This record gives sequence, structure tokens and C-alpha cells, in this order.
Amino acid sequence: MSDLNDKQSLYPPDWLEVESLDLDAQGVAHRPDGKVVFIDGALPFEWVTANTHRKKNNWEQASLTAVHRESPQRVRPGCPHFGLHSGACGGCKMQHLHVGAQVAVKQRVLEDNLWHLGKVKAETLLRPIEGPAWGYRYRARLSVRHVIKKGTVLVGFHERKSRYVADMEVCPVLPPHVSAMLMPLRALIAAMDARDTCPQIELACGDSVTALVLRHLEPLSSDDLARLRAFAAEHGVQWWLQSKGPDTVKLLDEGGAQLSYALPEFGITMPFKPTDFTQVNPHINRVLVSRALRLLEVQNNERVIDWFCGLGNFTLPLATQAREVLGIEGSETLVARSRENYESNQAQMPAGRALAATDFVARNLFEMTPEMLVADGVADKWLVDPPREGAFALAKALADLEQARIGAEGAGPLPAGAEGWTPPQRIVYVSCNPATLARDAGLLVHLAGYRCTAAGMVNMFPHTAHVESMAVFERA
Repeated sequence: MSDLNDKQSLYPPDWLEVESLDLDAQGVAHRPDGKVVFIDGALPFEWVTANTHRKKNNWEQASLTAVHRESPQRVRPGCPHFGLHSGACGGCKMQHLHVGAQVAVKQRVLEDNLWHLGKVKAETLLRPIEGPAWGYRYRARLSVRHVIKKGTVLVGFHERKSRYVADMEVCPVLPPHVSAMLMPLRALIAAMDARDTCPQIELACGDSVTALVLRHLEPLSSDDLARLRAFAAEHGVQWWLQSKGPDTVKLLDEGGAQLSYALPEFGITMPFKPTDFTQVNPHINRVLVSRALRLLEVQNNERVIDWFCGLGNFTLPLATQAREVLGIEGSETLVARSRENYESNQAQMPAGRALAATDFVARNLFEMTPEMLVADGVADKWLVDPPREGAFALAKALADLEQARIGAEGAGPLPAGAEGWTPPQRIVYVSCNPATLARDAGLLVHLAGYRCTAAGMVNMFPHTAHVESMAVFERA
């Protein structure tokens, strides 16, 4: 700690030098005795003072009170509701950091996770995928609260570290037309009979349709339905109603344009329902799909499996390049929607450009076994796009097969029919959690016979601490 002590001697004893950012966008500093201090609002290379509000033996949590030497990467936040003040919106964590520096921090998080959790180092670092820093959030879940004491209705994200809804008038990360709708939405709910029983509005924007899903705990009156229709006509939105679980979501009025997004590079249009999982950031999603397929290098004589295929976001583009595609997903409902999307796109393909033979299967991918893997048949390439929990069971099944094949100590026997089964030559793994990617990468590299040839971050959620990434694994 001598360097730190030498520097510290130049400044007052209560000043702290911020060295890095953690996954929650907190500044990380050390006291002279080596104790770690996490500081909300502080940035790397700054000298700050902070107020400790939580103490443990090895670390402290503190809030920024003053910046004495400011980081050159500190910028003015683009939203009036961002900050450390009481009532600040908790939807973003990094607006005070230049967006280029945000990308560098997230790339470092990815590399650190791969090494510290998986003991894996990518042979090549991919250039980060970046896009618009504002107006990018085409999906959002907005909380609604009628606050009787304030005599107002709030619509927006929660306050920082709070269950209360932030008093938001605008939101620059939402599309501009949606941000401009926040105050009219507050007025709409305030005028409704059901103002106390509508806890949530879910936003889903397609390329040409903006859908709003109103969660209502009691049946809506005819007057309220009329108010919703008038709002839809004035603001050009499509209302959906949700009385209970996701399966109860229905259009307020049938007809009108269909919610969808396009992947123009592949000639694909993806219809979806407002509660289906789609990527929050469509600008990044288009680049993400293009890069994933470019890295996979699918040939027209190859069979490809798309694990955790969802609505077919990767499956249908893969079907424009491969000989045969299998999409596997945990939800029966999503599998049915994938088939519908495949059939509608197949029908719209120009002459001579039919999609490859593609099948969709519903299966619990968190309970994969070597036997199930063998039963799915040989595939030349894999695309893996799991939720935050990662693809541990899938990676472990692949590792177990490899360990059995080479006769490793403690390995089980090869399953029946596995003698002719071969693992995929290449895997592209798209991740929304660097920790579970690192864990699965450890299995693939150290037990399943792969090299991690490339990895890079994807800035799907600018101004948040969320790290999306992509890694490529090549059969060694």
C-alpha cells in the first residue's frame, strides 16, 4: 500500500482516490489500511470525500459528498431526473460518465469476469457494439401510482434504491415520442375511475407501432375505455389490456397495424406481442444479429442449432444461410410463435430464396443431459442466447460428453448412440450476464475441448450498469 500512502500524504486524510467502477457503477477506493470503499456517484481517477452509511469488516459503502479533483470523463447528465438527490430516478446509473468511458468500463467487466470466474482469456477482443445513447429504449415497464397526498399520478421508473415511483416528466432514454407522452399518461390515469387499480404500463415499440399494455386489477368502466380510446387516437398508440397474468393480454380494439420489427439485412420481419421477450434496443439488435452470424460463418451445407431461440430472432436469419436449423426454447408459447414467424416469413420470401428447413422444439434447457444432446443430433454450429441464468446445463452436458469421449478420470460412460455424435465446430454465445458467461466459458474451455477465440461487449443499455456481450468458441 506504499504508493497509496505516498499519494495520500499529498492530500487531506479524509480524501479518497477512486481507482475503478464496480458492476453497480459505484466508485471503488481504498483507505490507507487497505479497506475497500464503494462510493455512489464517484468516478475513476477522482479524489473525493464521501459519507459512509454502511460498514463491514472488509468494506464500506458510502455516498459522494464532494469531488475535489474531477475525472476528465465526468459529463453533465442528459436527464434532469438523474442524480444522487432524494427522489432521483433509478433507471440509469452512469449518465455522469462519458458514454465512451462507459463502454470501456463494461469491456473491462467482461474481461475480468472471464478471467477471475472462468480462468478464460479471449484470444481476440472484438470491437464493442455501440449505438445511440439516447432514445434507444423501445421496451420498458413503467410503474403507475396515484399518490393521494401529492394529489397526482406518477408514471415512470422507481427512485434510486427505493420502492417509490420517481416523479418523472421526461425520460431521454425512451424514444422521444414516448418521453413526450409521460405527462399526458399521468393526466389520463388521474382522470380514470380506475386510477387506484392500474399499477403498471408496459411499453413495446415496433418499427411502426407503439403498444402500451395497461395492467388493471379491476374491470374497467365504459368511461375509462372511452378515455383510453381517445388517448390512443390523439397520441397514435395501440392499447392492450392485462387483467391478470401475461396470458390475459389482449388488444383493446381488434384490427390496426401489427407490432413487428425488421432485420433488413436478412429480409426478415418479426411480428411480436407486447409481452413477448424482444431486445430493448432495436438499433443494437440488428448489429448483434449480423455480427453473430458473421462470426458463426454458417455455410449452406451446415446444420445449426439455436439454443434459447425465443421468437426466432437468430433462428430465422440463420435459416437464410444454413441447410437446416433447429430452434430450441423453454416456452411452448414462444415455440408456437416462432413457428408462426417462420411460416409468415417463408411465405414472403422472393422466388428462389426459400428459408432452410427449420424445426422448433420446446424443452427445459436448464435440465439438459448428455443423452438429450445426442438425441438432438449432430450440428456443425451452435448459437446460444440464454437469459441471465446462463446455459450451465447445456455447457456441462457438452463437457460431460467430451470427458467421456476421452476417457477422463471420473467421467461417466458415453450415452447410447454417442459414438457417431460430434460436437459443434464453433459456438457463438450471446450473453446478458458476464458472470454466467464466464462460468459457462470455463466449462467449454477447460472440459469441453474449446478455445475462446474472441469476446467483446455489446452496449445494449447505455447509461446503465448492464453488460451484454458475445463470445466465440472454436473446437480445439
